[in-house]
Amino acid sequence: MIKYSIVLPSEGLDAFLGSLQDLGLMDVTRKQRAFDEESASLFGLAARYKTAIKLLAAADKTADPQAYGNDFDNMSPESLLSFFEECNKKLVADEKELTVLKREEIFTEAWGDFDKKDIEKISALGYDLVFYSVSNNKYEERWEEEYPVQILNRTSSKTYFALVVPKGEAPGLKIPPAKLPDIPISEYRKKMADLEESISKAKSMIACIAGKIDRLKQGMDDAKTEIDMYLAKDSAGSEGEGAISVLEGFAPEGEDQRICGFLDNEEVLYLKEEATEEDNPPIKLKNNRFARLFEPIGDLYMLPKYGEMDLTPYFAPFYMLFFGLCLGDIGYGIILILAGLVVKMKIPSFKGYGSLIQVLGLGSIIMPLLSGTFFGMSIGEKIPSLSGLFMNSIQMFWFAIIFGVFQIVFAKMMRGISLMCTKGFIHGLAHIGWALLISAAAFGYASMEGAKVLPSQAMTWMAITGALLILFFSKTEGNIIKRILKGITSFWDITGVFGDTLSYIRLFGLGTSGGILGLVVNSVASEMAGIPYIGWLLTGLMLIIGHTAVLFLSALGAFVHPMRLTFIEFYKNAEFEGGGRAFRPFRKGGKQ
Repeated sequence: MIKYSIVLPSEGLDAFLGSLQDLGLMDVTRKQRAFDEESASLFGLAARYKTAIKLLAAADKTADPQAYGNDFDNMSPESLLSFFEECNKKLVADEKELTVLKREEIFTEAWGDFDKKDIEKISALGYDLVFYSVSNNKYEERWEEEYPVQILNRTSSKTYFALVVPKGEAPGLKIPPAKLPDIPISEYRKKMADLEESISKAKSMIACIAGKIDRLKQGMDDAKTEIDMYLAKDSAGSEGEGAISVLEGFAPEGEDQRICGFLDNEEVLYLKEEATEEDNPPIKLKNNRFARLFEPIGDLYMLPKYGEMDLTPYFAPFYMLFFGLCLGDIGYGIILILAGLVVKMKIPSFKGYGSLIQVLGLGSIIMPLLSGTFFGMSIGEKIPSLSGLFMNSIQMFWFAIIFGVFQIVFAKMMRGISLMCTKGFIHGLAHIGWALLISAAAFGYASMEGAKVLPSQAMTWMAITGALLILFFSKTEGNIIKRILKGITSFWDITGVFGDTLSYIRLFGLGTSGGILGLVVNSVASEMAGIPYIGWLLTGLMLIIGHTAVLFLSALGAFVHPMRLTFIEFYKNAEFEGGGRAFRPFRKGGKQ
C-alpha cells in the first residue's frame, strides 16, 4: 500500500471529495486542523511551487534559453520561485496589453500617421479640427465644395476626413463626429514592437528557469515535508479563522500512477510514501482464483494486520477437504455442484458464492470416496467387489486425526519459514522444532499400533532435534540461561497440541452422523414402498424431503466445524494475530 497525505483548504473539500469519489481508487480518512499563520504560510509556499512547476511544464518550448544568459545556479529555490513569478506576471501583463493593441491597430491605422503637434498648431490659430468617419456610400462629394474638408484616408468600406471650423462655431455637417485615436499608428507599432521584444525576453528567461525545474520541485518537496512535520505536531492552535483539511488515503501500488496524475491536476498538496505497520493501512488481499473464493470465510474471523501473512491460500484446501469429510456423502457433493451452477446462472452478482459452493461440492465428492457413501448407501456393501477400496469406520477415525496432525505440523512449518524470511533464520527454528517433535510423536504412536512409517532411529533423531530446537530457540534474545528456561516452559504447550489433535475427531463424527441419517432416510423410504398404490409416491417424497433435510443439516455442521478448526487450531498454531481493516475505496455507490 502507498500512503498519501493530502492537504487542502476546507472550502475546497467538498469539490475535491467529489472528484476523488469519481476516481474511486483510494481508501480515505479525514482530519481537521486549525489554519494558523504558520500553516497558512507553508501551505501557500507549497501551492506557489506547484503552480510554478505546472506553468513551466507548459512553457513555450520554442523560446531560446540562451537569449537570456542569467545565471540561476546561485539562487535558492524560493528566490528562483519569486523571480519566476515576477517574470511570469510581467509576461502575462504584456501579452494582455499586446492583445488589446492588436485589436485597436486596425482602427488606428485607418486614421493614418498624424502628428498631434500639427493639431495643436491649428488650434493655436483659432480653429478646431472635427473628425468624421462614414461609409463610402454615405459620403457626399458636395461636402468638399461647401466645407473645408481634408480627406485623411479611404478604405474599401469607409472614408476618414477632418473638417476645419472656427473655435466656438458648430460644424455644418449633420452627422456625428468620430473620436481620433490618442496616438498615431507609428507610435502604436513602436509600442507593439517594444511589447513583443519584452515578451520574447520574458519567454527566454522562463525557458531558462524551466531548465532548473528540478530545483523548484525540490523546494516544493521541502515545503511539503515542513507541512507534514508541522501537522504531525499538536502545535496548530484554534485561533485561526479558517481551517485546512488533512486527508490520509491508502491505495495499492499498482494505482499510484493514476492517483498521482489525478492529484497533480487538483489544487491540493500531497506527500506519498510506502505504508508501514504503524500507519495501520487497510488490507487488500491478493489471491489466486481458488483462494479468492474462501476470502469471505476468512473475513468472518478477521483480516491479517498489515505486513502479516495472509493465511487464506493455506487454509482454503484444508477447508474444502474438511467440509467434504464432514458432509460425508458423494451424492450430496453432486447436488452442491449443481446448486452452485444454478446460483451462477440465475444470480450473476453471487457468482463467487456459486463457485465456492461448487468447490465445496467437489471436496464433498473427493473425501466421501474414502468411505464410499452415496446418498446414505455404502458402495462397498452394495458392490462387494469394491469393498476393499474403501475405509471402515476405525480407519476413517484415524484418518481424521492424522489429517488434523498434518494441518498442525503444516501450520508450525509455515510459521517457522515465515519468521525465517521476515525476522531471521533463528527466529523460526523453534517452530520447525515443534513440527519435528509432533511428527516424531505421531510416527512413534503409529509404530506402536503396528504401522512402520519410519525407522525407529530416524524417529528418535527427529524427536531429539525438535526438542533441542525448542529448548534453545523458543527465546532468541537474552543470555543462554534465560533462553533455556523459556525453552523448558515452552514444553508445556504439548498439552495444547494434544487437545488440538483431539479436536479433529469431529471431522469423523460429523461425517459418520450424516451417513447414518442418510441411511435412516433410505430405510424409512424402503418401508413405505410396501404401501399399496401410493407406496412409490411416498417413497419418492421421503427420499427427496429426507435427504434434503439431511443435506441442509449436514451442510450446516460441515460449514461451521471446519471453520472452528481453521480459526482456532490452524490460526493458533500459525500464530495469526489479525486485526486488519478492509480496503474500501471511496467511490460512488458505496460507503466510506
